[in-house]
Amino acid sequence: MGGPFCRFGGGMKERLQKILSRAGVSSRRAAEELIVAGRVAVNDIVVTELGAKADPDQDTITVDGKQLGIDAARVYLVLYKPAGYMTTLKDPQGRPLVTDLLTGVRERVYPVGRLDYNTEGVLLLTNDGEWANALAHPRHEVDKEYHVRVRGQVSPEQVRRLATGVDLDDGKTAPALVRLVRESDSNTWLSITIHEGRYRQVRRMCEAVSLSVVRLKRVRYSFLGLEGLKTGEYRYLTPEEATRLRGAPRGEKAVRPTATGPVKKREQKPVGKNPERKNAFTAKKKSKDAALPEKSRRRSH
Repeated sequence: MGGPFCRFGGGMKERLQKILSRAGVSSRRAAEELIVAGRVAVNDIVVTELGAKADPDQDTITVDGKQLGIDAARVYLVLYKPAGYMTTLKDPQGRPLVTDLLTGVRERVYPVGRLDYNTEGVLLLTNDGEWANALAHPRHEVDKEYHVRVRGQVSPEQVRRLATGVDLDDGKTAPALVRLVRESDSNTWLSITIHEGRYRQVRRMCEAVSLSVVRLKRVRYSFLGLEGLKTGEYRYLTPEEATRLRGAPRGEKAVRPTATGPVKKREQKPVGKNPERKNAFTAKKKSKDAALPEKSRRRSH
């Protein structure tokens, strides 16, 4: 595992909420709430206006009386989250947290988005609030691929509904890319790629089409997978990976409404009369008629 690779400097005035976000205090929106609540001070003067600016190199910025670690390195991690861990920083019930797995990481990092307690797979963590906010924003539309094991077999109609969008209590889901991975008499594995980030979305999509989820694993976040990681392990992203995640457009568009899979498709037969057979019959009849005398041709018609 490598170490932190990138630091940011100042040298010019920036909006306070942006400085707080980049320093890993919180997301930009949460930073705005801190400012409005009077919890942020610049050079010992409390600031409550969202338009206020400061120079992180020259000014002393504090949050709740604690000086901001402006020189802290930006950290970007990918973790193979196991099932049975919370993606929050605190849990009233005392359940294990994903940050408990980050032995050796000195910086205070937090998850980018969430995975359910019983969901495993790709999870990003950072102390760069600006970066996290960019990835989480709906307009970024990051593709996220999940492998889902459901009970029993899945019908073509259920696959079609998942792919074209299902109605949930918070609105209809966007089209998804759905394909069959493997199936048996008792279980079916599906790959579902979405770009939305609603609460428990994949589970709720499956429930909406009467599928019972047994296991759920996020195998890909944009281009980033779990290669080289075992469950519970993490690694630092390279500068190229961190930059690509934030700036690259969606890699594999999840907007195709049709489902694909490894099962061979049956060849579709034309509905109704066969036009080729009809054309052959017509040509044969014309040839036969041409050989008849004129009177016979008129009689035959």
